Amino acid sequence: MSGLKLLSTKGGVAEVAPRLAEAEAGVQALVESAMEVMLGVRFVATEYSTGPVHGGRIDSLGLDENGAPVIIEYKRATDPGVLSQGLFYMAWLMDHRTEFQALVRERLGATAASQVLWSAPRLICVAGDFTRYDLHAVREHRRSIDLVRYRLYGDHHIALETVASLAGQAKATLRSRRSRPGAAAPARRAAGAMAELSTAVDQVLRGLGEDVSKVERKQYDAYQRLRNFACVTRRQDKLLAYLKASPASVELVPGFTRDVSGLGHHGTGDLEVQLRSERDVERAIDLFRLSYAVA
Repeated sequence: MSGLKLLSTKGGVAEVAPRLAEAEAGVQALVESAMEVMLGVRFVATEYSTGPVHGGRIDSLGLDENGAPVIIEYKRATDPGVLSQGLFYMAWLMDHRTEFQALVRERLGATAASQVLWSAPRLICVAGDFTRYDLHAVREHRRSIDLVRYRLYGDHHIALETVASLAGQAKATLRSRRSRPGAAAPARRAAGAMAELSTAVDQVLRGLGEDVSKVERKQYDAYQRLRNFACVTRRQDKLLAYLKASPASVELVPGFTRDVSGLGHHGTGDLEVQLRSERDVERAIDLFRLSYAVA
């Protein structure tokens, strides 16, 4: 995996050889047991039957950090059918939204069910490896797809590597704005300044890597790799960015960074960064990179 070696330093230095699982079910059980930690996805169901007419069984169903429905398919090694199989189930999911929301309501509660984000459904394929045709197909498809390669090390370690990731092409929504007679010029200038600041933050976060995708929710914009690493929400005079970087790992600066562990806010992340100008964005770049690396 990317030429990275894992070495054990217990009783000398020795390389820990990577291996594949003995069976597909072993990978599935391991991921499902800690799905939120590994993939940032809340577990909803396993081996979910799509009914006698459709005739399928989805390996795992989940809900990601932004409320998007997630289908996860597993393969022990390389299987050229994993992507087409996942997309087959994705088509079923989009035709059975009510059934999925009822399932989410049963497993995760009414609040989660009411906030399902149907504009950004995701497919995650976890396998020993992928073909070049899989990589090409991901780039050509309009759905949000992540191809994740796994390796087992020893008896207690698993490595996950995202080898391809693409955000779905959601339909753009046209928002009409009605100007109010007599609206104050300062208010218009302030709105324009915030729009420019939002654009600057968006460019920086998207520029951190080719695997960055953006999910727009009503309350915030989420930037994610396999998991969210930044959630940005707008206030009248500033932007608030919530990062996955640990507050304990950085020096907190009053008026700029804050530990919001345990405090309610839109999006995910325990480190709040307050952005009022492009200078603040420049100050925050290292924090953005740190959070990107964590995700």
